[in-house]
Amino acid sequence: MLLSEKVAVIYGAGGRIGGAIAEAFAREGARVFAPAHDEVDALDEEAVNGYVARMVGEAGRLDVSCNVIGLGDVQRPLTDLAVDEFLRPIVTAMRTQFLTTRAAAPHMVAQGSGVVLTFGGDGPQTLPGLGGFKVALDAMEGLRRQWAIELGRSGVRVVTLKTGGIPESLPEAFPGRDEIIAGLTDAAGLPYTATLADVGTVAAWVASDQARTITNADVNISCGAIVD
Repeated sequence: MLLSEKVAVIYGAGGRIGGAIAEAFAREGARVFAPAHDEVDALDEEAVNGYVARMVGEAGRLDVSCNVIGLGDVQRPLTDLAVDEFLRPIVTAMRTQFLTTRAAAPHMVAQGSGVVLTFGGDGPQTLPGLGGFKVALDAMEGLRRQWAIELGRSGVRVVTLKTGGIPESLPEAFPGRDEIIAGLTDAAGLPYTATLADVGTVAAWVASDQARTITNADVNISCGAIVD
């Protein structure tokens, strides 16, 4: 199994994407910690630091930190947004990704290995009406590059998965769901789009030692929708 004897924490495992990653990690042999929001708020510095310290105290190590919490974005044209609506996903992304990675980093550096996995990814393409969401993804990539360059010499890899959208992740009652799915399908360069199972499978491989040469990079599983 790819992640045998590995210890992973997944923030946002209660969501569909996080749940798919948690399931794949467990299937590949990892010991998975999946804190619920009422157990640790991934935006709270003290809560994150305390949770990671307790987890490492129990498990003895930390090999993978994966953060896929929702960003609370409001997707409308920029001219229709209040400043707080625009800034919310950007601030949320920066705060939670910084806090969870910083909490994991000392433990990974001490053991000389580890993987920080984020989800989203940037690229030159965007669409109208995304509000601050795409800006938040771009900011996450800037933070990923900074963490990767600072942690890499200690054996810690930092990688982003980007998909271009996963139809399965949209709730049935999501406004405009059918139109969004049609757009994702049309944008793909293959006759299909990424599934939740695809995300979990690739995430498990990226987190494994088989991907030991990949860091400070996007792993593009957008089926050609996002061109590198």
